[in-house]
Amino acid sequence: MATRKHSGRKIRLLKKMKQNSPVPAWIILKTKRQVRSNPKRRAWRQTDVEVG
Repeated sequence: MATRKHSGRKIRLLKKMKQNSPVPAWIILKTKRQVRSNPKRRAWRQTDVEVG
């Protein structure tokens, strides 16, 4: 991540990066494949992040 961002924006972008992870395999097994995909998954090119 570039250094020329103010820290608040960096924190918000880091939160979005963490939310962008897939559902862990153990959760898929635990729920017997009822939970398969992450609804907050975001493609970095297609959708923009609303950060100040």
